[in-house]
Amino acid sequence: MGFFSNILSKLGIGSAEAAQADASETNVAVAVTPEVAVKASAAVPMVDVVAQLEERAAANPQKLNWRVSIVDLLKLLDIDSSLAARKELAAELACPAELMSDSAQMNMWLHKTVLARIAENGGNIPQELLD
Repeated sequence: MGFFSNILSKLGIGSAEAAQADASETNVAVAVTPEVAVKASAAVPMVDVVAQLEERAAANPQKLNWRVSIVDLLKLLDIDSSLAARKELAAELACPAELMSDSAQMNMWLHKTVLARIAENGGNIPQELLD
């Protein structure tokens, strides 16, 4: 199981296989007439990620802000948040090479990318966190 699949699993979003299938089958061509084809999105059930993370943050003795920090997000999910683990996750998600050598830049990219990927897989991430 990949690092990102572990994040989805901790949030109760599908299985590792389902997450990979969602990524590869998001758009399916549907023939309407011989001249026209439209794209139909596969239905992805919505998971209330915000409520889960807010509940975990409230119960955690540390003051963790998952909305701005990838380290805090990983800590709330009881996932290794070390630099080595974050680099592994960044590599898995295809972080640009120029960001990998600057941990602050990598962390910002990683945070936005992880939230976007959670949203793509059915997590309710507020739009302001995706912009």
